[in-house]
Amino acid sequence: MIKVGFYQLRPSFGKKRENLKKTIKKIENVEADLIVLPEFFATGYQFISKDEVADLSEEVPYGETTLLLSEVSMRKDIFIVAGIPEKEGDKFYNSAILTGPKGFIGVYRKTHLFFEEKIFFSPGNTGFKVWETDIGRIGIMIWFDWFFPESMRTLALLGAEIVAHPSNLVLPYCPHAMPFRCLENRIFAITANRVGAENRKNGKSYDFIGMSQIVSPQGDIIVRASKKREEFLVAEIDLKLATDKSINQYNDLFKDRRPEYYII
Repeated sequence: MIKVGFYQLRPSFGKKRENLKKTIKKIENVEADLIVLPEFFATGYQFISKDEVADLSEEVPYGETTLLLSEVSMRKDIFIVAGIPEKEGDKFYNSAILTGPKGFIGVYRKTHLFFEEKIFFSPGNTGFKVWETDIGRIGIMIWFDWFFPESMRTLALLGAEIVAHPSNLVLPYCPHAMPFRCLENRIFAITANRVGAENRKNGKSYDFIGMSQIVSPQGDIIVRASKKREEFLVAEIDLKLATDKSINQYNDLFKDRRPEYYII
């Protein structure tokens, strides 16, 4: 059994130090094995210029956010997944980092960009990844990746027992769809969304829907946050449930796959 959770917060755009300080203070007061933070949790989401992206993005693993979260992970003996804007050379990525008791572990770059992200960020080039850790096999996808069933299935086929899902959800579908994604792959998922709104561009307002949640391999919602409040929720889960792909004595979810008949 492990304790996993998420922090559903309302970040202030561009106030990275303030958002980081607030988040770390929350983590310090929580006992858990794995915490998932939203997409762009420390910067805000609605960029309106490339200069803003360049100013708020960081290199991985030597940027301020990665270093701070790595230090917290080592000190508290905890794994953290967090969404950040990443820069590499002259390119920028919508990324998520994984840190743990030994510091920085890895980075995933968002495969499926949403809406105006395509103006500022390059499509992710890491591919989907699963990390073997002391608490289990952790996979990562970011927000709009959920809309593509191949994302979760790929992570499941790579051996993920739990999928960390940093998000900035504005569409209403994800909280209702993730139980099916978990059921059809028999794995846990932690969707960490944010709340509040950003109206930094005339006629284009982002209203974030909250409803962060932890879902079981049986498709059950273990905990779900509200639509508008900041919340830090933790639940205890048994990762052994994610290793059983059998539906009954004759059917196994993965052994029964027939990929030779699927259109890819």
